[in-house]
Amino acid sequence: QVQLVESGGGLVQAGGSLRLSCAASGRTFNNYAMGWFRQAPGKEREFVAAIRWTTANTWYADSVKGRFTISRDNAKNTVYLQMNSLKPEDTAVYYCAADRTSVVHFTAPPYDYWGQGTQVTVSS
Repeated sequence: QVQLVESGGGLVQAGGSLRLSCAASGRTFNNYAMGWFRQAPGKEREFVAAIRWTTANTWYADSVKGRFTISRDNAKNTVYLQMNSLKPEDTAVYYCAADRTSVVHFTAPPYDYWGQGTQVTVSS
């Protein structure tokens, strides 16, 4: 049973930083693609960043490129999202997702597993 547990969210002022973690368990994730999505109130869940576990290739939404960095730690089975220069429009619930085919998707539905989400609030 795959489990994804996010942590690291919180309240931060504009311009600040947070690091989100996604602890994955239940199987080996070598052939997985991992993604971060976010959902603000009244909006659809949107793609933020993704990483292919085997190659560590990364993809980013234009809105976060240059500010956010996705990475993974093989030993800890954990994916991170380092968020710098945060803006009020980054406020959302952030979700970790996993695709067992290693295909990187830029929309939410194809991902097989999801975490429970962690709230990020950026004040102006």
